[in-house]
Amino acid sequence: MKNYTTDSAAIAEVLNNIYFKGIYKGDVTLLENAYYENTLLFGDVKGQPYFKTLAQYLDGVKNRQSPKDLGKPFSGDIIAIEIVNTIAVAKVQVKMYDFNYAELLSFHKFGDKWLIVTKMISDIQQ
Repeated sequence: MKNYTTDSAAIAEVLNNIYFKGIYKGDVTLLENAYYENTLLFGDVKGQPYFKTLAQYLDGVKNRQSPKDLGKPFSGDIIAIEIVNTIAVAKVQVKMYDFNYAELLSFHKFGDKWLIVTKMISDIQQ
């Protein structure tokens, strides 16, 4: 845990400059750089169970109009980052369209690169 500050900054970099920007712009190529290839996504959206593979999720992003294209407001905020050796969890909040998502993103460090390995979301009341 001696590199906590460096690793925390690296995870924040992934979140701010790849993950949030990729969601906002609908940029699948950018988003692919934030995820491990076999990432799974779980949660609930408007009270309904949510499960997707990374390929299904990216296909949905690719085939929707992005918040940027629609001129819709978007915000992505990092609430917390917890790191233990080569694993981490980031708690973030994403507001887009009519959704306010609480997200828990599990990261793993591959070499010197932090990637999302699991994404859990819940649509919460605003």
